[in-house]
Amino acid sequence: MKLNPSAAAEAIPFRRPERSAATGFADNPLERHSERRERPEEIEALYRRGDARTFVIAGEIPVLRRARDGFDARFSLAEAAALGEIAEVPFLGTIDGTPLFATLLPAAEAEPLKARADLAVVDLRSIAVQGLLPAREVGPLGEAKALLHWHQRHRFCANCGARSAPAAGGWRRDCAACRAQHFPRVDPVVIMLAVRGERCLLGRQARFAPGTYSCLAGFVEPGETVEDAVRRELMEEAGIRTGKVRYLASQPWPFPSSLMIGCLAEALDEELVVDRLEFEDARWFSREAASAMLDGTHAEGLTAPPPVAIARHIIEAFVNGDERI
Repeated sequence: MKLNPSAAAEAIPFRRPERSAATGFADNPLERHSERRERPEEIEALYRRGDARTFVIAGEIPVLRRARDGFDARFSLAEAAALGEIAEVPFLGTIDGTPLFATLLPAAEAEPLKARADLAVVDLRSIAVQGLLPAREVGPLGEAKALLHWHQRHRFCANCGARSAPAAGGWRRDCAACRAQHFPRVDPVVIMLAVRGERCLLGRQARFAPGTYSCLAGFVEPGETVEDAVRRELMEEAGIRTGKVRYLASQPWPFPSSLMIGCLAEALDEELVVDRLEFEDARWFSREAASAMLDGTHAEGLTAPPPVAIARHIIEAFVNGDERI
């Protein structure tokens, strides 16, 4: 049967060409239907559909169903309601026409759910790193976690202190007392690889896995461009003056709700003044050493972050000679 152009476009998934698409949590096929959020009767109709599904998160931890060949993150709305007291159920969108919601359970529900043989309560980072779910499922699940985290921490109006209520399908909270409206926030973070000739700068924090070195990173502050945030962070964390800065890729990072903005930076000097409150160590690595870290063959046993992290993709760009700035 010959498909018409619009049907063919729906039948063949769009392969995004940008480097960002390869990072963890970036593969997100949700159609968000933001135009429906202000029509509660439509959200209610989607909620009542028999094929509607929901992710379930207890506090900060996703709940998965054990399946014969792995894990399943989707529950029916009735199944989710049977797991515990529901705090929030925002509408995420649809995937292949299926309505998808996110159900928040109190954190206290996590422990009794762990005891059930048919369920697995697994932190999101482990789900992503261990590949417990397909990438197309991890992206929407990360979105769900970030949105529910926002709801948990914004139950009261920041303007007057009164209790707020979810609105717009869970994508806004309204204050009835002062009529303020509050929206989910995303925190921009620059994550950068300083490059000088054939060498790049990597550092490690105490919380990293043993032997792991990564790119330097920091939050963008009010009044800063991305480029100036890169320059400031490199100076503060390593004492490195920076020239040109080039954007490379971005990544949604739901820990709790950041947008990682990956950049390459031209280092103007090499002498390091490392912020020891932030880092255990920071040093320059040759292109060959960085390549060995990616391959797991470094002579000192040093490694790069896992593929789920944008830092790895930035280091790969340098190793592959894509450090034009």
